[in-house]
Amino acid sequence: MANTTRTNPGEAPVITENKGGDSLRKMQSSFEKNQKIIVGAVVVVVLLVGGYFGYKQLVQKPNEEKAANALFSAEQWFGMDSLNYALNGDGQHGGALSVIKKYGDTKAGNLARYYAGLSYLRTGDAKNAIVQLEKFDGKGTPLEYLAYGALGDAYMETNNNAKGIEMYKKASANEKDNFISPLYLFRAALASEVSGKADDAKKLYLDLKAKYPYSQQAQEVDKYLARLGELTND
Repeated sequence: MANTTRTNPGEAPVITENKGGDSLRKMQSSFEKNQKIIVGAVVVVVLLVGGYFGYKQLVQKPNEEKAANALFSAEQWFGMDSLNYALNGDGQHGGALSVIKKYGDTKAGNLARYYAGLSYLRTGDAKNAIVQLEKFDGKGTPLEYLAYGALGDAYMETNNNAKGIEMYKKASANEKDNFISPLYLFRAALASEVSGKADDAKKLYLDLKAKYPYSQQAQEVDKYLARLGELTND
């Protein structure tokens, strides 16, 4: 749209461009350019979201089921203390290591690391036990503290006492547990004593006695405290 302006009276009007119209056309042109970018971005987001849910339904879910089925035999062998089979399978069915290799990013693949770690530990291969147990994510599950405890044992086997004590303390962190926590608190105290950290050991023994007085470990604490020169009145 154009504006008309007059100069002197009697002269023909002079047509000038409407500045508002220029701005509008520029805005429209800019929007058309940006629209392609916006639409493209929306398409990418839709594809990503669709791809994510497609992956969940078409890939991840079937893989979870396959992994769980594959792990079943390893769990059975582990329960029967057939640890070599639990790790490597029997030739017909794979073991925990096979499940980790094929389905390591699934829940069953994660659980396979726990079984592999414990199997290695029980067969005397502490280094490989550490490798598998460090990769295991048990957070929020009952296995979390057991895995820390097993790591403590594995590190102690490799003479890394400081790391062993650290793991034992993590294993004993659930104060609502009256079985696992006192067990590993006791091991943390013993490991500290063995490592020449008498003061740390005393503190841990006393914590054990105070927090879990009815545990089996607490019944034996006094003799360990006496050995360290800490006499109790009970």
